[in-house]
Order: sequence, then C-alpha cells, then structure tokens
Amino acid sequence: MQLTHRFREISLKGDLFGGVTTAIISLPLALAFGVASGAGAEAGLWGAIMVGLFASLFGGSSTLISEPTGPMTVIMTAVLTSMMAKYPETGLAMTFTVVMMAGAFQILLGTLKLGKYVTLMPYSVVSGFMSGIGVILIILQFAPLLGQAAPAGGVVGTLQAVPDILSNMDIAELFLGLLTLAILFLFPKSYQKYVPPQLVALVAVTLLSVLFFDMDSIRRIGEIPAGLPSIVLPHINADMLTTMVIDALVLGTLGCIDTLLTAVIGDSLTRKEHDSDKELRGQGLANLVAGLFGALPGAGATMGTVTNIQVGARSPLSGVVRAFVLALVVLVAGGLTEPIPMAVLAGIAVFVGFNILDWSFIQRAHKVSIQGMAVMYGVMLLTVFVDLIVAVGLGVFISNIIIIERLSREQARQVKAISDADEDDVPLTPNERRLLDQANGKILFFYLSGPMIFSVSKAISRQHSSIADYEAMILDLTDVPMIDVTVGLALENAIKDALDAHCQVYLLCPNAQTQQQLEKFHILDLVPNTNMYPSRELALSAASNQLEQDIQLTM
Repeated sequence: MQLTHRFREISLKGDLFGGVTTAIISLPLALAFGVASGAGAEAGLWGAIMVGLFASLFGGSSTLISEPTGPMTVIMTAVLTSMMAKYPETGLAMTFTVVMMAGAFQILLGTLKLGKYVTLMPYSVVSGFMSGIGVILIILQFAPLLGQAAPAGGVVGTLQAVPDILSNMDIAELFLGLLTLAILFLFPKSYQKYVPPQLVALVAVTLLSVLFFDMDSIRRIGEIPAGLPSIVLPHINADMLTTMVIDALVLGTLGCIDTLLTAVIGDSLTRKEHDSDKELRGQGLANLVAGLFGALPGAGATMGTVTNIQVGARSPLSGVVRAFVLALVVLVAGGLTEPIPMAVLAGIAVFVGFNILDWSFIQRAHKVSIQGMAVMYGVMLLTVFVDLIVAVGLGVFISNIIIIERLSREQARQVKAISDADEDDVPLTPNERRLLDQANGKILFFYLSGPMIFSVSKAISRQHSSIADYEAMILDLTDVPMIDVTVGLALENAIKDALDAHCQVYLLCPNAQTQQQLEKFHILDLVPNTNMYPSRELALSAASNQLEQDIQLTM
C-alpha cells in the first residue's frame, strides 16, 4: 500500500473533524500516561504527537490513531522504574534506548512479513494479559490518587506500602481524584459523542481545584517546556544489555499486538483491510523517533480509532491533523496545562485501567470454557505479579496443549481399522463391502482421513497392534491431505510390522501432496509399485485375489 494510495480517499471535512476530535480525546490521556509513566507530562504529549504523526504517514491503515496507550504505559513505567533505580544518572537515556530498540524490533517484524502471525494467539491469553495490564495500571495509580508519590517496587511495592499510603493520604487530592472518577463513570453516554468525558473531567476538576484550593497545597503538573524536545542519544550499558533487549522485545511485541488488534477493529468498521506488515514498519519507525526525542512509545488506540472513523475520517490525514493540533497545544498553549492536579490524571489513568479489563470475557468465561477461564486468570495473575513474557509464553503453551489434546481426540476418531464390512465406520460402496466380506476377516482395511498430525500417532499404533492376525493390510490415505513427520514414522512402523508378520501391504494414496510427503519419509520404498492402487475397489480386488491364490497354493 503506497503512501499516495492511502491518501487517495481524503474526506477533507471528515478528516479535519476526525483529527481535531481525536486530539481533544488524546490530550488528557497523553498527560495522564506521561505522569503515570514517571517520564513526565511532556513525554506523554510528545509521544502522542510523534507516534501519531509517523504512524499515520508510514503505517498500513488509513484511519488508525496511534498514541501512548495503557498497556504500553504500564511496560514503560516498569522499565523506567527499574533503570532509574539501578542507574540514576543514565537510567532515563537507557529507558528511551529501550523504546528505540522496541521500534527497531517492530520494523524488523514488518520487514520479515511476520505481521499476520502476531495476533495468532488464543483469545483467553489476549484477554488475560490485557486484563492483567488493566489491574497493574489501577494498582500503580492507588498512591497518586490518594495524594502520594508512587512507591518503588511496582505492583508488589505498592501493595506493601498500602498501610503507609492510607495513613498519609491527602483528603483534598483524594476528593479531586474521586470526583474525576465520578464524572468519568457517570457521564451520560448520549453526550459522549459530542465531548469526551476525560476532557470534561480534566477541565471541570482543574477549575474546581483552582477556585477552591490553594495552588501550592495540591500537587500539580507544573510548567511544561514550550519548545521542541531534546534529542536523547542512545545509551547502552553492557551489564544491562540482556535486560534492555528483553524489555525492548516485550514493549515491541505488546505494541504489535495492541496495534494490530485495533487495526482489525478499524477494518470491521471501514470494511477495508489494513496492511499488517506495513503497519508494523510504520509503528516501529514512530516508536524509534519517539524514543530518540524522549517521548512515550505508543500503539494503535481503540477509542481514538473508533471515534476517528465514526466522525467521518477516511484517510491518514486525520492522524496528521491530530498531531499538529496537539503540537500547537504544547508549543503555544502549554501554560494552560500547568494547574492540572496530579490526582485528576491518576483518576483518568484508573478509568483507563478499568476499561482495559475485559469485562465481557470475565463475565462469561466460566460459561464458555473452564479451561479457557483458567488460562485467562492464570495469564492475568502472571502478568500482574511475574512478567508479561512469562505470562504470554505459558498461556500460549498451555492453550496449545489443550487445543492439541482436543484435536487428538477428534483426529483419533478418523483412524479406523476394520475387517468386517458390517462396520459402518469406513465409507465403502456396496461392491467394496462385498469384496471385504469375501476375505472372511483376513484383510485389515486401515482407513485414515483428514490432516494427520503428531497427536494421532498413538491411535495408529493401537489400530495396527494386532496385524499378525491378518494376511493383508490395505492402507487407505485417499482422504488424507497432509501428514507430519511423526505420523509418517508411525505409518512406516505399521507397514514394517505388517511385512514382518508376512502380511501383504496395499497402499491407496491418490493425493499428490501426500505422496510427496511419503516419498520424503521413504515409505513408498517399502511398498512395491504393483501394490499401489488408485481406488479402494481395485485394492480390495487385488488383496482378495492374492488371498485366493495363497489358499490354492496351500491346498
């Protein structure tokens, strides 16, 4: 998808309106995420500007809005806290180097055309880690909501510090934070299409704090530098290189998943298809630039994208307009953000965390699947208390084991061995059944159907275990489109066992692809060409004739 092609469907009115509307929505969120991450409000604002601009220009979706998101902020917070704790002087530069590395990783994934594989994971895993991130965001905002600085140690540190936080809470800031949450949760839905509740809460509670509270008694954002951000030179510490690479992989992977899931939602609304690989390259470039200028990383934002489409945006122009509107706020009207209370931004972050929780799946997970529910809650707890990569890795592994076990049961039913035509398990014509009956139980008709993967090898072994009781075995692979190595070896053993028991083997394999796979496993070398047939009837006739000849020879 070329740059010019993505801009062909410009709707000037819709794109301009979409850009301005999404800028208004992004402003309070960018401020909240910047403060929540520990990098500062300006990092959140410039993240919204740079990620949004470069992702719109170079991404693979026409209407996707990219900006700092809750999940990305949670990981960014953990990385920044860890780096600053170990290296106070260079920790900030190392953190933004991680952001650059994450962007480079995303570019690599897009260049290798791996975009389509990023979201190929069970929904229970996606739901679990997204809900876990929501829980983390809520817990991390507990102290700021009560007028305290966030304690060190992340989630565990915050939970351990709860008694101290409660004993030192600031009632005024708690009131402002709770008022913010009340506005966000109770704001009428009918008005949300005209004005975002986050902006209403930000403006209303800030005005209230200015009018009724002393400026110095409330913790506020303070002055945001009005100029362009400074370049952050990459800084890599040899002792922390492995940690930095892992953090970059986590941040980059989460950004890919967040972006592509949002792009799919956008496709469902626009009835168009995005280019996953180009989108990853665009997002990677955007995060690379964001890290270079000390801004928060970002990804596709669902709320902004849906709003952008609903108000009429049809091209990336809306994302460009949005970036310029936010840049205008920073460069010209930055003083307006100075009196915003930190508790208000904490309330907005808590609201975002609450909405990240997958309430829809949480409410019905126990009804859909107990196993899926266990995976979802397991991934959520691991995300909160251990690590995102561990959570997703274990979640995907366990989910795949569960799926393979289910497929094994289903595919085992497609491995059938009969010697009596009265059995209805195998699709035989009346003439083919007559031929099998004439053999008087001396022919084992071994029938397989569907894709054969490693999980059915045991079923194959079970079915041919009594091969010594038969004088001929017909191995029917007519309905098998694919076999893997493990099944190939199981079939090889079945044929060898039959030959060792002086049992003639007849092979049916008309599928060209399956034949090629059998050739690679050297299975065709075990069966003479004269014993390979294109149809069941011919194979049964040949086996029956051979049995009659053997009987006559013994008489």
